[in-house]
Amino acid sequence: MRATYLFFTAVLFILLLGFALKNADLVELQYYLGFSWRAPLSLMLLITFGLGILFGIVACLTPLIRQRRQLLAYQRELKSLRGDS
Repeated sequence: MRATYLFFTAVLFILLLGFALKNADLVELQYYLGFSWRAPLSLMLLITFGLGILFGIVACLTPLIRQRRQLLAYQRELKSLRGDS
């Protein structure tokens, strides 16, 4: 199983490396007020993907923290009810 995982990881790495090398052309990202940034396409895609992951994690944190606090409150209530019986 480990050898299969290693094989697929190596194949994925080679495919992504080939993609990055084939798309080494510079692209220009234009911002407001005339600002622009020139970088390779693969770098732009990697940064965009990373920001998407980061924003997704941040968006999930608030409900997760709220649920965790509610669960702790329920556990305290359950302990107090069991102790009172």
